[in-house]
Amino acid sequence: MPGRRRSRKPNIIHLGIDSLRADHMSCYGYHRLTTPHIDHFAQGGTLFEQTYSAHIPTTSAYASMLTGRDAFGTQVVALRHKGEMRPEARSLPEILRDEGYTSTCVGFSGNPASRGFDNYLTFEGWGSWAEGRSPKAQNLNKVAIPELERLAKQKQPFYLFLRHMDPHAPYLPPEPFERMFYHGNECDPNNKSMEPVMSFKPFRDFFAAWMPPGITDKDYVIAQYDGALAYMDAAIQTIFNAIETLGLVENSIVVVNGDHGETLYEHECYFDHHGLYDPTLYVPLIIRYPGKLPTGKRVAGYNQHKDLVPTLLELAELEPVGVTFEGRSLLPMVRGEEASHESEFYITECTWMRKHGWRTPEWKLIVALEPDFHFKPEIELYNLIEDPMENVNLAESEPGIVAMLRDRMERWIARREAETGLPNPMYHQGDWHGKAGVGSFTSSQQAYDTLYIGSTRQAAKIQAESRQEGSETNEATPVEAKTGSGRAKANGKRRTKITPNVGVEGAK
Repeated sequence: MPGRRRSRKPNIIHLGIDSLRADHMSCYGYHRLTTPHIDHFAQGGTLFEQTYSAHIPTTSAYASMLTGRDAFGTQVVALRHKGEMRPEARSLPEILRDEGYTSTCVGFSGNPASRGFDNYLTFEGWGSWAEGRSPKAQNLNKVAIPELERLAKQKQPFYLFLRHMDPHAPYLPPEPFERMFYHGNECDPNNKSMEPVMSFKPFRDFFAAWMPPGITDKDYVIAQYDGALAYMDAAIQTIFNAIETLGLVENSIVVVNGDHGETLYEHECYFDHHGLYDPTLYVPLIIRYPGKLPTGKRVAGYNQHKDLVPTLLELAELEPVGVTFEGRSLLPMVRGEEASHESEFYITECTWMRKHGWRTPEWKLIVALEPDFHFKPEIELYNLIEDPMENVNLAESEPGIVAMLRDRMERWIARREAETGLPNPMYHQGDWHGKAGVGSFTSSQQAYDTLYIGSTRQAAKIQAESRQEGSETNEATPVEAKTGSGRAKANGKRRTKITPNVGVEGAK
């Protein structure tokens, strides 16, 4: 990797894509050509083949991704996290500000992990069947491209974070992407595959609000997810073109990754991102930096979100003082000096269920911390080599393996509690589900009856309330409850006004 002289510190342009499962991207081996432009981008950079989101969902995933810390370091594990992220878990924009950077965040205010950006912009990223097809990525481009042009003119290096929403439900890609991967009859009365989906009370009204009336074929919905990827991929090429046109390629680190994946029809976790199964844990990571990273390289070793910040800082040749990470730079793996980071690790989920577990290359242990609304067993064990789809629960037939993995997990939890002086945040979540005064569920039936999402309009209302709570507890990310477009001032930060239907994590 030959070095090149650069006149200033490199810019960092970070595309964080919500609900993007790596195994539905063509550059990760998917049989459909869903991401041709990102595939081409990967040929000019380095692709990491085994990146995992250890802490589900977005709130905790980005907390790890943007700090280099694990869940013990951030104390953030729940979708509806209350209060700020721990102050000693410094965010990437906070770290970069001390190094002379300015920063802008698009589509991510109100989250504890979004702390520290200089500017916050937003875009329309939701949608419903009644509103029609949803051009989420183009809405983002309309905000992001002018901001990129502004940042390119300044003398300071910058960090631009773009939070793409297209793979996140509702899946409503515009034409021609709607039918790109589907040529059947989505309302065929002989197809019964959507019956269990629409029979799942907690989500059925939400699904009905954005899926076609009379939908019967699950493959149509999966094709909408893939179509949303393809549409977003085309829109992202506009960003790649702008980076080139503005002369930013040589002196910019560009990152494409996902906060978590998406479960489509697997494991009864229909068209959502809960559950500790690999469709939700397995995410992409691609980094391009000409002259500093090899082109067309694929790195096979394991890594997690916590490794991203140390990697970016080493690439940028920055050595911040007084910053602690649990993650490690991936560059030794790129250079062939290390084969892998941790191949077994702690996994958590506090979205619509509260579970944790332990994943190794061969085994997956999932332990429920309270009954879940899918009526699943308390303990799940899967052999990832013989059963990569995680369909056969071996917990009862392999009690010795369960005991071994549980011992490893509990030893690791005890070690992290001792190292940080902080408790395991998974054990102390209170009303994590957003139902005040309910506490932990005592039965699956209670969870099933309680966790009702509602329509997309209700989902947007829940999300707006969640964002407002975040603004009240996080001074750096206030939210103005106004409609319209343009710029507004809030706490001295430049931001666009929030529209009521902005779609972000956790609304459903």
